[in-house]
Amino acid sequence: MKFISNSVEETIAFGEKIGQLLKGGEVIGLVGELGSGKTHLIKGVAMGAGGADCEQVNSPTFVIVNEYHGRLSLYHIDCYRLGSVGEFDMLGFDDFCDPGSVVLIEWVDIVEHGLGGVEMIKIELSHAGDNRREIVISEAPEHLKSLL
Repeated sequence: MKFISNSVEETIAFGEKIGQLLKGGEVIGLVGELGSGKTHLIKGVAMGAGGADCEQVNSPTFVIVNEYHGRLSLYHIDCYRLGSVGEFDMLGFDDFCDPGSVVLIEWVDIVEHGLGGVEMIKIELSHAGDNRREIVISEAPEHLKSLL
């Protein structure tokens, strides 16, 4: 599934649609270079899942994990500063995974090989112009396919 966003606002709105469709138990891995819109998409997901006002969501680069609670509990993990899969394991990833929560992992490509058999929705964001972003969702479950 591919979506083109023409602005930050469209990226947040697309994330909000994703958040509204989440059921809980999903793990979402985000990949993209700096400034590609990963955190903006997560702002929308948090709003759609009833977990946070858009302004409350920020990148947890220095704290590693942020939590937002609403209809679903969201765990927003940023792996940018992690040096190894072992550091990721020490976060207690398995404890975040339950039917009433969604785990969102920025820079998942850093730790992906250490996730084992975890089913993951992968979202890749890339620059497609000054304000345009290409958002590609792979391994999307049926309940997210209605997005497009």
